[in-house]
Amino acid sequence: METNKEEFMNLQSSEAVVAKMASTIFASLITQSPLHNSNEDELVEKSIALAIKIANRAEKIIQSDSEWRKDDKGSAFLA
Repeated sequence: METNKEEFMNLQSSEAVVAKMASTIFASLITQSPLHNSNEDELVEKSIALAIKIANRAEKIIQSDSEWRKDDKGSAFLA
């Protein structure tokens, strides 16, 4: 009797965020076109590519608190 081999992943925080975004995008894509063995890989790749594109765009536009520095006079500037 064969047993299923368990797989474990240790995603970094940013990877986990992109994976969650990709799964949401994937769910949306499969509501528009049915999932088949023939298009599964294509839809997964498309979902991941779109999630990365969104994350990269957000990184360029949004500055988090840790990316701002204060000088000696109390003025804030981007690091």
